[in-house]
Amino acid sequence: MTLFTDSRKRAPYIFVFPFILSFLIFFLYPVISTLVMSFQEIVPGQVRFIGGTNYKRLLNPQFFTAVKNSLTYMFWTIVVLIPIPMILAVLLNSIPGKKSYLLRGMLFIPALMSVVVVGTIFRLLFASSDMALVNRFVRLFGGEPQAWLLAGSWKSMFLLVLIATWRWTGINIVYFLSGLQQIPQELYEAAEIDGAGPVQKFFRITIPLLKPTTVFVTAISIFGGLAMFEESYILWSAGSPDNSGLTIVRYIYRRGFEAADMGFGSAVGIALLFLVLLISFTFLKITGFFKQERV
Repeated sequence: MTLFTDSRKRAPYIFVFPFILSFLIFFLYPVISTLVMSFQEIVPGQVRFIGGTNYKRLLNPQFFTAVKNSLTYMFWTIVVLIPIPMILAVLLNSIPGKKSYLLRGMLFIPALMSVVVVGTIFRLLFASSDMALVNRFVRLFGGEPQAWLLAGSWKSMFLLVLIATWRWTGINIVYFLSGLQQIPQELYEAAEIDGAGPVQKFFRITIPLLKPTTVFVTAISIFGGLAMFEESYILWSAGSPDNSGLTIVRYIYRRGFEAADMGFGSAVGIALLFLVLLISFTFLKITGFFKQERV
């Protein structure tokens, strides 16, 4: 009874309750419902259990293509959106005065734009016509105009990674700037006294001490890469050539909503959940995230 009468003991439970409630309603319940639906055949007016049939249907070329594209997209976004924002953050952190804040704001603006607007802009820039802006530049330098959105292969992945770079570079710069504020300036001053240059300070001080921030940014990049959907859908609303822009989430939408096969779509969603957990857990294990610090 003391728990309910002592306000000091009740306070932690009161503050935690909204999180627990939202977790149960918006995460645990949907996951359990999706898991149950993955063992069902769902058609209008009829639901019946079919065991693991939906999971057997995952062994098809389209699913493997979607997994390959999502993993490729995740890989390249990590390769681009970790080192570039880190270097830009270091440069911005070294610029004194209002110039630094102005540049930070300019780099952050793309993250505030709607995905629909961004996708539409890139569709116009990379249109297949000779009058498209990108093709004009290609012709200006003596190249042949390209059918960027219809070519498939590496060009589709290039466009997706380019959009991600344009949109999320500013966000990652903010993360790395926050991490840089936690590094004591005395370390850089001591390194300068020892004769260390900017490159040596970057590799010997900045990168090691930014490890927690780098791990965090990489972890959210893994999730963001595997969960990408809007960019692919806006660029190729009717489907990309040779499924070159097909991602796992786009495949879920195609099968679950467009084909009205909710049971199979749920199975794909559960497969995506396990893939995200596997990659994230492996990455955090490799980086030593689960190790306890020894005093």
